[in-house]
Amino acid sequence: MTDAAQSLEEPLDRDPVAALLAVLDLADSSARTTEDIFTGVSQPMPLGRVYGGQVLAQSIVAAERTTAEGRIPHSMHGYFLRPGDSSKGITFAVDRIHDGRSFSTRRTQAFQEGVPIFSMISSFQDEDPGIEHQQPAPDGIPGPEDLPDLEDHLSGLHPVSKRLFLDRPVDLRHVPSPIYVTVEGERVPRQAVWMRSCSPLPDDPAVHRAALAYVSDLTIQESILRAHGVPWATPGLKVASLDHAMWWHRPGRIDDWLLYVQESPSARGGRGLATGRIYSRDGALVASVAQEIMVRIPA
Repeated sequence: MTDAAQSLEEPLDRDPVAALLAVLDLADSSARTTEDIFTGVSQPMPLGRVYGGQVLAQSIVAAERTTAEGRIPHSMHGYFLRPGDSSKGITFAVDRIHDGRSFSTRRTQAFQEGVPIFSMISSFQDEDPGIEHQQPAPDGIPGPEDLPDLEDHLSGLHPVSKRLFLDRPVDLRHVPSPIYVTVEGERVPRQAVWMRSCSPLPDDPAVHRAALAYVSDLTIQESILRAHGVPWATPGLKVASLDHAMWWHRPGRIDDWLLYVQESPSARGGRGLATGRIYSRDGALVASVAQEIMVRIPA
């Protein structure tokens, strides 16, 4: 739908976190069909395209609004169909496909001007006890306090350009370093990113689940670009998200530091696959993510 770097480059409202909460606050439309209808606003974006993580988060909010209390999302699989226009609102239509004893399934489609821009299937489950294990967090990752702020990586940029990077709802700290302007170090298809909202969010777990979907699209593509030494600032670079899958494993707060471990197992034919695991500060595996992108690098 759009490259994730755009979401970091757009000046938001004075309080970027308040702006994020505003886009997650969908309105329940009075219109009624065989589906539940919700409407939402978009964040303004520099190139006019809706940020993919935004519509992901809004779609899961819409779907969760139609499920029974206590039945929470555990997975979603979505396809970006068309670029969205960030100057216009979005309509979300939720089809209540199935409600079982423990699971519910929903299809959510996001529309602009009557045309679908995103389609998602999501599944919800009551909290049940059961077997448990997880892949541990990697060792040797520096803590967020030991890493420089993003502003330290933007020296030499015009103050206005710096503001485009810094006015955002999420604090990001890359390991080894961001690839916005240059790719430093070894060209490898992996990286890690600490992330945390710039100010506290409400305690509602549904807000944190949606915000986690929002941030899951911010940097996952970068393991693909890093492997080839391609920074976001490359003239003529074109990156677009094709699909996105996410699994919520355990509760997590986006206003506490989360570690997003990312790698790319393959790139071919103008497409790259990236996967990610999101851990809490104490090492709990909060979520897993997979995304395929279209990537076109100028010759």
